[in-house]
Amino acid sequence: WGLMLVLSVAIYGSHAPLLTLCKVDGMIPFKSTSVVVLVELTKLMFSLLFLLTWNRQLLGVAVSWRHVAPFALSALLYAANNNLVVHMQLFMDPSTYQVLSNLKIVSTALLYSLFLRQRLSMRKWLALFLLVAAGVSYSCGGLQDPGSPSKMQLHVTLVGLLLISVYCLISGLSAVYTEAILKTQALPLSLQNLFLYFFGVLLNFIGYFWSSAEGGFLEGFSSWVLVIVVSQALNGLIMSVVMKHSSNITRLFVISCSILVNALLSVTLFSLQLTLLFFVAVSCIGLAVHLYYGVT
Repeated sequence: WGLMLVLSVAIYGSHAPLLTLCKVDGMIPFKSTSVVVLVELTKLMFSLLFLLTWNRQLLGVAVSWRHVAPFALSALLYAANNNLVVHMQLFMDPSTYQVLSNLKIVSTALLYSLFLRQRLSMRKWLALFLLVAAGVSYSCGGLQDPGSPSKMQLHVTLVGLLLISVYCLISGLSAVYTEAILKTQALPLSLQNLFLYFFGVLLNFIGYFWSSAEGGFLEGFSSWVLVIVVSQALNGLIMSVVMKHSSNITRLFVISCSILVNALLSVTLFSLQLTLLFFVAVSCIGLAVHLYYGVT
C-alpha cells in the first residue's frame, strides 16, 4: 500500500513538469485528445494483461450487462470533465483555474459523505478544508520564477465561474460514482477496469474525431510524451485500487501531497524558487494528515 501511494504521489507531482519538458517554443506540440486516448488504451491493455495473468478463469464466465453498463456512465463523466478542462481555459486564466479547481476537494468530500453514507467528523472536515487551503496557497504563488514579476493576476468571467462549478461537481460525482460501483460489485478489479477503460477508449476516440483538427494522431510526440502516457495509465490503475479498497478521501490526500514532488522537480529542473506560500501549503497538508489519520 505504502509503495503504491508514494508512486502515485510521484506521478501526480511530476505531471506538470513533464508537460513543461514537452513544450517546443513555449507551446505544447501534441494534441491533448490523442494523449487521453492513448492513456485510456494503455490502461485497457494493462487491465487485460492483469486479467489474463491472475483471473484467467473469468474469461469464460458470462457477465450480465447490469455489471457492464454502469461503467459507461462513469467513463462518460470522466470524458466530459476532461473536455470541460479544455473549454474552461477560454473563460479564465490558468492561475485562476489552478486556484478554483481546489474546490473539487469539497465537492468530492460532500458527495462521498452523501452518497456513500460515510459520516465525517468535524475533525475530518477541518482536515479537508486544510487541504483546500494548501492547494490555494500553492496555486497562488508557492513557486516563483526569479525573472518574472511576483504579482499574480487572476481573471475569470461569470461563465467561467459557472463552468468551474460544474467541473468540480462532475469531478466529485465521477469519482464517488466509480468508487460505489467498484465496491458494490462482487467482481475482480481487473475485470471492472476492463469494462471502465473499454468505454473510456470508445468515448475518448469519439471525442478525438469530434474535435480533430489538422495534423496526425501522433504529431508532436516525443519520448517525454511516452513517459506521460505510461505514468498516467499506471496512476489510473493505482487509483482504481485505492477506490476499490480504500476511498476517494485517500485519493484527495495523495493529490495534495503531490505538491511536494511538483515543487522539488520545478526547483531542480526549472530553477524556480520556493516562497512563503509553499511552506504554508506544506504546513496545512501536514496538519491535515494529522487531523484526518492521526490518533484522536
